[in-house]
Amino acid sequence: MDSINRMAIELVDEAIDFADELRVEPYELDSGATVLDFGVDSEGGIEAGMLLAEVQTAGLSTVQTRMDDVAGAPVPHVELQTDHPALSLLGSQKAGWELGFEDPPFDGLGSGPARALVAEEEEFHALEYFDEFDLTVLSVESIDLPDDRVAEHVAEKAGVEPSGVFLPTYATGSTVGSVTGAARAAELALFRLFELGYDLREVHSAFGSAPVAPVSYDESVAMARTNDALAYGAEVHLTVARDFDGFDQVPSNAREEYGVPFAEIFEQADWDFYEVPETVFAPAKVTVDVVDGPTYVRGETDEELLAESFDFR
Repeated sequence: MDSINRMAIELVDEAIDFADELRVEPYELDSGATVLDFGVDSEGGIEAGMLLAEVQTAGLSTVQTRMDDVAGAPVPHVELQTDHPALSLLGSQKAGWELGFEDPPFDGLGSGPARALVAEEEEFHALEYFDEFDLTVLSVESIDLPDDRVAEHVAEKAGVEPSGVFLPTYATGSTVGSVTGAARAAELALFRLFELGYDLREVHSAFGSAPVAPVSYDESVAMARTNDALAYGAEVHLTVARDFDGFDQVPSNAREEYGVPFAEIFEQADWDFYEVPETVFAPAKVTVDVVDGPTYVRGETDEELLAESFDFR
């Protein structure tokens, strides 16, 4: 497998070349790092969100949109398919890099192939994948744009020069935030399998679909809606090589909190993302096709809860 950072950089170059059309704004920091505003001060859009989802998965996925219904209302959905699920979804797309700084404060979540240059998370050891490249991409989810402190921290951890760091950034409460959030349906299924002890190298392909949550500039509302879209509206299909007795634990209805809107879950955790149990982050419905074996269908969607979360009237 070629460097996933190299593949992602090609897509970042495309975003820079078509920045005006995508309604994103790239600019260079004093350190030489490049920030691409996908949805903090810039407007962004559906196409920008789809391209960023491809960046986050290091170019190893196909992302597209379709129109479907939620509680009878037409709502755009994002579909993501990959034949390299372990590497593209957990080795790249997973938001596994916490960014926190003080004075002035900056908080963000990093996803993308830069994580594979650091490779400290358990997933990389399980996959036996450790990337090497002189340029890197870390997609940052934050209400603030990264500064040189963030860029230099990423450069140091990833082992590259600051001028080789690219930081596409967006707020959860943006169009890009809603689109890239919906694109995480399959990733959540893979993460649940990993936590349950399944060897992800035996997952041959993954296909995920979820509704695009209506945008709210209130980050708390946006956090709740984008997670509700996954837990109560996402559908995933996995093709795997080996049967497993834990497939029924993958969808969201396997957890005690099922049926509780994320606004309540986050409020109980005082809106601290890291105080929320990881088990609540799961897709609504999952089909697992075991090659030359049974096909399991587990979970359910809840369109009434989504309609309330999305504030349908």
